[in-house]
Formats: sequence, structure tokens, C-alpha cells
Amino acid sequence: MPIYHRLGKIPHKRHTTFANKEKGGLYQEELYGTAGFTGMSSLLYHIHPPTMVKEKGKPYSVRPQIAIEDNLTNLSFKGFDISPEDDYIKSRKTLFVNNDLHISLAAPSQSMDSYFFKNADADEMIFVHIGSGTLKTPFGKIPFKYGDYLIIPRGTVYQMEFDSNDTRLLYVESFSPIFTPAKYRNNFGQLLEHSPFCERDYRLPQNLETIDQKGEFALNIKKNGLIYPYVYEAHPFDLVGWDGYNYPYAISIFDFEPITGRVHLPPPIHQQFEGTNFVVCSFVPRLYDYHPEAIPAPYNHSNIDSDELLYYVDGDFMSRNNIEKGQITLHPGGLTHGPHPGAIERSVGKKSTEELAVMIDPFNPVKITKQALEIEVDGYYKSWLS
Repeated sequence: MPIYHRLGKIPHKRHTTFANKEKGGLYQEELYGTAGFTGMSSLLYHIHPPTMVKEKGKPYSVRPQIAIEDNLTNLSFKGFDISPEDDYIKSRKTLFVNNDLHISLAAPSQSMDSYFFKNADADEMIFVHIGSGTLKTPFGKIPFKYGDYLIIPRGTVYQMEFDSNDTRLLYVESFSPIFTPAKYRNNFGQLLEHSPFCERDYRLPQNLETIDQKGEFALNIKKNGLIYPYVYEAHPFDLVGWDGYNYPYAISIFDFEPITGRVHLPPPIHQQFEGTNFVVCSFVPRLYDYHPEAIPAPYNHSNIDSDELLYYVDGDFMSRNNIEKGQITLHPGGLTHGPHPGAIERSVGKKSTEELAVMIDPFNPVKITKQALEIEVDGYYKSWLS
């Protein structure tokens, strides 16, 4: 997200001496970036070197177990059947995977108090379906609530503090950076007038808290599907300042302004994020098409180039029958799908919809995990029969 941001104290020039006048010596500069030295980056200024490892534990696997390698069946899954877990890492249940992204659900019932977490594999997009709290990072704090997307670049050390034990989250782990769509931005990265959201909608890290502590600080690092337990000597939130373009941020699905037309427009108008070989779309309450003979329900369409995963959040899902909050439908590339029986007729004459959903379209087929099959809806592929 190309918005320059800075918090705290930083030197006048990068890569120059920055004296710690209180304790003596120099603050420790760290370049935090992706794609080598050519992607988004920020410069961080630590009280202590960010390299002081005291211990490392034995890594353990969180790699998903694949149940279906190749799928050509329309499937559905009851996401709220995922059982709550106290531990943050254990709560994340991976359901769908390919080489570009992993898609997971989680119901963490406790805050992360005993350790910090860093995903060294992937950028994370977390959609908050139920719950609220604070994302705590070295860059500052970001409060979150129902409807928020949290974008956490790979390599970010963080803790999640939840306000209650009833939290439901949707995760996308992207092995490429997560960006806003290029079609919404000019050559300078500014969001254009036709974009359904703008820079004012983003919530950037604030309230930088500099914690100058030494001791033992547990950091669980995810790399290549393994969790590596580390113990560092200095608290990871010891920044006195930072600046740059690479940092976590939040944006609410309720700040997405829908694009509408006289007749039904295709899903790309709902796009909010993109990564390599996938897009994420936000379906929000909106006015329906206003041609006098418009059919607001989506037309039947062939998924040839992508799988389509739709996560149902809230409201009246006018194109589907018997859909619950937290349910996920998977319509794989190669099959035609469309509204359920009666949905087209029901939609004619309707003026608006209150539906809320997140759609993830991977351009390469996803594999289905054993954990996904535990919450599968039986016989969904037959649900179009009259």
C-alpha cells in the first residue's frame, strides 16, 4: 500500500548515526522490506539489536493435510463449525491451499499473551467476522472490530489482543505481496476518483509504544509450514521510531463504496485486494440495478479461469438458498454455476440488498484439506435441482 507513514523519532538521513542520548551508543537501524531490496520497505530504529537470540526450540509442523488434490465438484462448508481454541496458532484451521495462497478460518478464544508471532512465509489478510480487539506490532497499535480487514506484511512481529472469547476470523496467507488493485491507482500509487475506497479509509498504526525491556521473549516464526520457537533477549516492540511504506494496516468492508449500474455488473467491480494469481472482492449492501427490466441476481456463468470461494458474512444472500453466516461455497474452475432455483425470480423488482460477503478467486485450483472435509455440507453439488 503506497502511503508513506512515520511514527516516533528518526534521524534526518537514513543509514547515518542516530545517537541514544539517554543510554549512550546508537539506535539500531533495521531495513524491513520484501522482494529483496526492490519491494515495499520501512526503516526501523531499535533500542537493542533485533538479532539477540537466546534460545531456539525444535520446529513443529502446521502444514495442512491434503484430502482432495484435484476437485471438480461444487462444495460448501459450515465455517462456524470450526471449534474454538485457546492458542492463537492452533486456532488457525487451513481449509484450501495452492502454491499462491492458503485460506483458513480461526476461532481463537484467548489473546496472545505468552508469545509473539511472525509469518515469514506470507502476507496475511485477516477478516474479522466476530469480535474486536487490538493488533499490537512494533509499528504501533491498530484497533479492529467486526468487518475489518487487517493486512499484515510478511515478517511482521505481532500479537492479537481480543476483547472477548468469542472471535471468528477468515485468513488469507499470500505468498506474494497483497496490494490494492492497479486499476484503481495512478502512476504515483494514489487511489483514483473511481476507486470504491480511498486513502482516508485506511487505518494506519498509531500510538507507538517503545518497550525497553530485556529478558526472555518467545517468538514463534512460521516458515515453510513449520513453527520455529525462538526466545529473544530484547522485547520486539523496542522501536523509538520508523518510517516507510511497509507496515500493517486496517480497512473496513463497510468503507467499500459499491459500484452499480443499470444492468447486472460482473464481480470485478467488487474487487478490493489482489496478489499473484488471486483477487479478493467485497460484496456489500448496495442498490440493485436500475434498468426497468433488470434481473439483479447474477447470471449463470462458467468458472473457466479460476476457482471461486465465497465466504458469507451477513444479510440476505439473494443468489443462494439455505446459506448461513460463516458458510463457504467453493465453485471450481471448469463448472458452470449460478443462482439457486427461484433466486432469479425472487430478485426481479428488488431495489437493494443487505448482503455482506468476501469472495476469494484463486486463478489456480485449490486443494482441499482434511479439516475442510470435517465441516463439509453434504450434497451441496445437487442444490441446483428444481
